[in-house]
Amino acid sequence: MRLRRLIIATHRDLGYFFAGLTVIYAVSGVAVNHIEDWNPSYAVRTELKELGQLPEAPTEALADEVLRRLAIDEEPTSVVRMAPHQLKVFLDHRNLTVSIPGGTVADERVRRRFALFEANFLHLNTGKGLWTWIADLYAVGLLVLACTGIFIIPGTKGLGGRGRWLLLAGLGIPIAYLAWMAW
Repeated sequence: MRLRRLIIATHRDLGYFFAGLTVIYAVSGVAVNHIEDWNPSYAVRTELKELGQLPEAPTEALADEVLRRLAIDEEPTSVVRMAPHQLKVFLDHRNLTVSIPGGTVADERVRRRFALFEANFLHLNTGKGLWTWIADLYAVGLLVLACTGIFIIPGTKGLGGRGRWLLLAGLGIPIAYLAWMAW
């Protein structure tokens, strides 16, 4: 009886402790699962602009001319000639793709998605370092939650009955998917 109370208390307390992280990881997980459909961390807006004919000039001078015509008073972080007829100008939170000599510019502005950027930063462990240890602790906590949850309900509603079948189904779904897709 003492072990059962310890299992229930452990499950309850860890559940409360990790509830916030679980919500963050769940929201981020759904967002990242659909990365082929949209960028979950950044909102990207592209606008086409016409500058008119551009002169034949060295890469840096051409970038200066593009920025002057667009009235952008910002120093580029990088300027790259992607091809003989294409120039890329990289600015903070903004990229310009310039067609040379025609002067068509794809002005791409990037901004972080509120809350999703931060959730994905944590979920994907972008920061590394200390967060790796926190994420590992969280993973072990989820393992303890799963294991203690299995033993909370005794009898035919627990592992002695339908709990066994639900546990096997939960294990069977990823195994069946792997057998179908990877093996």
